[in-house]
Amino acid sequence: MKILHTSDWHLGRPLYGRKRYAEFTAFLDWLAGVIEQEQVNALVVAGDIFDNTTPSNRAQELYYGFLHRISQLACCRHVIIVAGNHDSPSFLDAPKPLLKVLNVHVIGDLPEDPADEVIVLRDARGEPEAIVCAVPYLHDRDLRTVEAGETIEAKNAKLAEGIRQHYEMVCRIAEPLRREAGAIPIIATGHLFTAGGTTVEGDGVRELYIGSLAHVEAQIFPPAIDYLALGHLHVPQTVGAMPTRRYSGSPIPMGYGEARQHKIVLLADFTGHQAAVQELSVPCFQQLERIQGPLETILDRIAALRRAESTAWLEVEYIGTVPVPDLREQIDAALQDSRMECHRIRNQQVTAQALSGISAAENLDELDPAEVFERCLDLSQIPDSERPELVAAYTEILKSLQEADLLAE
Repeated sequence: MKILHTSDWHLGRPLYGRKRYAEFTAFLDWLAGVIEQEQVNALVVAGDIFDNTTPSNRAQELYYGFLHRISQLACCRHVIIVAGNHDSPSFLDAPKPLLKVLNVHVIGDLPEDPADEVIVLRDARGEPEAIVCAVPYLHDRDLRTVEAGETIEAKNAKLAEGIRQHYEMVCRIAEPLRREAGAIPIIATGHLFTAGGTTVEGDGVRELYIGSLAHVEAQIFPPAIDYLALGHLHVPQTVGAMPTRRYSGSPIPMGYGEARQHKIVLLADFTGHQAAVQELSVPCFQQLERIQGPLETILDRIAALRRAESTAWLEVEYIGTVPVPDLREQIDAALQDSRMECHRIRNQQVTAQALSGISAAENLDELDPAEVFERCLDLSQIPDSERPELVAAYTEILKSLQEADLLAE
């Protein structure tokens, strides 16, 4: 049996205001082709299908059109989709009965009965061929009861223990099913941040839990899991150096920090419950280029890209000691009549002149809410001893706003 593992599509996500539907379309077309070419039997999407809880009509059209397309492929018998922290669980769950007719199994919100997360996949003859513990993103409210006066450490310990117990519970349900069926694999999904996980600047990976990233240790996952398909981190990586516990990463760069990253999906080919895992390279559908340095370096690189007839989208960061007040004008002139676009220009020399707080040269999209709050604490001269609890309280409020499911009644 072959499964294909992908995650973090973030359909509908723009880049500095530039729509990217052409890239999303190209990726989904490519993915459908890979499923057919490799004769994939099940597709697993480990969360963050959409970039926000109210996806645009065009993003929805891409999603449903893709599901319909691969449902027509004889090889792909099943699709498993779980919600990530960017998704609306109620939005994903709403068409669940209809999608199930197409053998698309969706777990948006956490079911009341954990057995509903355990899905037996059957082959063309109706025989069990795999068991999937389809665990979605586990919200804070799913994992712990809030108690007055809790320390940050106590909160994080509860979260980690809640995650461990949940995986133990679903595997306890899955193991008897495997004993009945024979040597078939148990596949588990997850959308979380494991200890030692790698991120890059500008990838948009949000903090998941209160006060920290609540990194969970690799050993919380039961040994009964034969393949662990994870989402949330955009850099492809293994967990605990185990080749069958993987993040597939995002399939297209979500920011300029990912511009030179090797993007992949993962093909797990099972013999019994043993998996051979292969990385399949995702083509680059739109080149992103970050150019940093003094003005001469920037203009030389733009000239080289022009000679190559590049269609790259650019992010330019000027790093130098000499003020260049007409930086935008010089870059625009260098790009004139080319097929390239410059989406962002950062002038570090001007930013360094900021006397305090937020410089007029900074854009709101350069600052995350945590950084703004830290600056407010600095300006208010809050003592270091009082900051941890204030930051934790602020983060808790922020997370409650981010996780609000606007589509739920």
